[in-house]
Amino acid sequence: MEKKNPVEEARRYVDNASETLVEKAEFDATLRRYNDRKYVRAAGHYLWHAVLIMLDAVFHVRKDRRRRVDIDAYRDAVRKRDLKLLTLVNDGYEVLHLQMGYDGVQRKSTCDDGIRLANEIIDRCAVMLSA
Repeated sequence: MEKKNPVEEARRYVDNASETLVEKAEFDATLRRYNDRKYVRAAGHYLWHAVLIMLDAVFHVRKDRRRRVDIDAYRDAVRKRDLKLLTLVNDGYEVLHLQMGYDGVQRKSTCDDGIRLANEIIDRCAVMLSA
């Protein structure tokens, strides 16, 4: 199996999340929220997975692909190298993983913020990969 470029792979997940929100989540412009929590959750999972792809590519925290890595392991690795990225990861965990992925928060502003956070984390990690 050919190993994919992690930046391209992460961007593909962000595109999938955006597409899911636009095409399936049924946006209500008067309430400024998405009507279908199921698709907001799916988008949150896509976005968080994109972040994890980049963190794994830069920090190599996950030694065994079959085991989950606790968020604290990622935080410790990021803390040693880039405190601004740590802030983005903490915010991303809160918005992407918890608010969108688990809670299914349907506010458009939350979803837009989630996409912005994922892109910022990907951009910052991409710079580290190329350095």
